[in-house]
Amino acid sequence: MAATPLTTPHTTLLQKTHQSHAFLKPNAAFHYRASRKPFSVSCSSTIQDRPSLQSQSQDRVFNFAAGPATLPENVLLKAQADLYNWRGSGMSVMEMSHRGKDFRSIIEKAEADLRALLNISKDYAVLFLQGGATTQFASVPLNLCQPDDIVDYLVTGSWGDKAFKEAKKYCKPKVVWNGKSENYVRVPAFDGLELSPDAKYLHICANETIYGVEFKDYPVPGNPYGVLVADMSSNFCSKPVDVTKFGLIYAGAQKNVGPSGVCIVIVRKDLIGNAQEIASVMLDYKIHADNNSLYNTPPCFGIYMCGLVFEDLLEQGGLKEVEKKNEKKAGILYNAIDDSKGFYRCPVEKSVRSLMNVPFTLEKPELEAEFLKEAEKEKMVQLKGHRSVGGMRASIYNAMPLAGVEKLVSFMKDFQAMHA
Repeated sequence: MAATPLTTPHTTLLQKTHQSHAFLKPNAAFHYRASRKPFSVSCSSTIQDRPSLQSQSQDRVFNFAAGPATLPENVLLKAQADLYNWRGSGMSVMEMSHRGKDFRSIIEKAEADLRALLNISKDYAVLFLQGGATTQFASVPLNLCQPDDIVDYLVTGSWGDKAFKEAKKYCKPKVVWNGKSENYVRVPAFDGLELSPDAKYLHICANETIYGVEFKDYPVPGNPYGVLVADMSSNFCSKPVDVTKFGLIYAGAQKNVGPSGVCIVIVRKDLIGNAQEIASVMLDYKIHADNNSLYNTPPCFGIYMCGLVFEDLLEQGGLKEVEKKNEKKAGILYNAIDDSKGFYRCPVEKSVRSLMNVPFTLEKPELEAEFLKEAEKEKMVQLKGHRSVGGMRASIYNAMPLAGVEKLVSFMKDFQAMHA
């Protein structure tokens, strides 16, 4: 059935899509008219000859954003093929009922693949929720403790600090260490922490996106019956993690495993059901965990994209292989900074430097604007540091290819040679 001819601002994009992505099997054709030349876009869920990633990359930038962040190109191409008609269902994932059998198969596959990646046992529930990780700043205390309960927070950056401040509304949090006076450049020695012996949980941010500080090991709560809680938003699925060390892990998807709008919670099942009175059902873990409820499920397409990323990580050989790639990329960039004789500087202690977020400054701050401008000309974008700290920040998540880091390092060396 033909659509009504039209001309829109997207006409050029549609022409390019038809020329570059003729891997969709002609099935149902839609005819459009641009100026005087008609053309067709044909869509189906059947993949024919997918264009190479090399040709696709010519039109793409290296996106160093902290989140929403770059996604694997092969995942984007799979999603593109499924966008119009998911596996012959006759509809897009975005059009599906979140309680229907088609979407249930998508979320069940996503959960199974995530369990395989992180070796998550049946003792833990895996929840796909709305609101991003920030919503969990409230959900965690609401679900794990009562208003008079004490909880510990180890603050190594802005996100840990925000989580602590939100918890003050729902319980009695205590900061056991705060790195703000040192501008958040390190993680403390665990044996020197004054942990509360009766704290319900100890909260950490496993990787501080703004300051580039990452836990390489994890503390143990002072209360033998307490649990460790971690915000892993910016290093989730970047390396193997022993989930059994934690009572709860939460992560926004938009950095390493999907688009914005999805938050993943991995919570030990025996911790569910002891919540305070919660006004919003969206915040109640029990409602989401009971009988695999799909109540208030986040956007179907977001979970679908997470599932594609999990599948891709498994195809890469799992998180051990992913970690090796991330260590190589980070090593190249940090070496370039350290070998620049002070032209570039990373303030974070070397032992806790993040593999995901690399902050750095220039010896001459007045050159920062030019650095960003020239980098963008070379198709390297989103390198500006967070507004609260300034400088530069290169976020090199799983999906950032080695070629992107190598190009950035080459540019940094050339820029230094011009301005040293």
